[in-house]
Amino acid sequence: MRVLSFNSVNFDNFIPNWRTHMEIINFNVLVLIVQGKALYTVNGKQIVAESGDVLFIPQTTKRAGENYEARPHQKYTVLFNHDQEDNEEISFLRRNQFFKLKTRHFEYVKHRCERLYAELRGNKEHRSYICKGILQELIGMLAREKDHPTVTPMKLRYAQIMKQYLLDNYRETIEIEQLAKLIHRSPNYTISVFKEVTGKAPIQYIHQLRIIEACNLLLHSDMTIAAIANYLGYYDASYFSRMFKRLTTKSPKAFMMDGHMTEIGTLFS
Repeated sequence: MRVLSFNSVNFDNFIPNWRTHMEIINFNVLVLIVQGKALYTVNGKQIVAESGDVLFIPQTTKRAGENYEARPHQKYTVLFNHDQEDNEEISFLRRNQFFKLKTRHFEYVKHRCERLYAELRGNKEHRSYICKGILQELIGMLAREKDHPTVTPMKLRYAQIMKQYLLDNYRETIEIEQLAKLIHRSPNYTISVFKEVTGKAPIQYIHQLRIIEACNLLLHSDMTIAAIANYLGYYDASYFSRMFKRLTTKSPKAFMMDGHMTEIGTLFS
């Protein structure tokens, strides 16, 4: 895939009266719904997209969009063009094929969209090169998910229920039995499903959430490293520091002195 033309990325943050009028678009659109729901009309067919859904709307599509049931939502929208002759490997680009899927890598896809959005509003140096690289990665990941849909909708639903619970309670001590009760399954099945969908065991996911929050607190609060460790449920500060370095490649002190969050991408790899 040699020729991609990156146009822009938009972040719609709970816009009360969001609406895109019906038109035939001359660019491709990738949509990631972060929270809430959006209603699209694609070539006359209505599509409801909700949190975790990715939509690909190809150029020449007649489309419109609006808030679902007048309720605002949060989403990233990436606009780009491609050279048809140079995309034989990616079937949905070659066929100009609309699709919607529930991504198994929501946090990572969200992170890459965030990076695209930040790049367009930051340093202009090498921006085009960086943005094209991120866009190519996203397209490749989504093509792989679309071409190999190995996870059933029920398993995706189970994983989403558990992920939301972990997001709400990641600072607490969580036993696998608690997650198993949420989906009314055995602990072994619970671990298996979560890892199949997310690529991580529940305990790894908890550490990921904690360290992401630690990065924010190190850069944007006056809390000490020991206080952050305790706040996030690590009652041994040295263990927190080891886990932090394992996921970010730096110690908390070095990360704080660096003053930026470029290493946070390793949390999602």
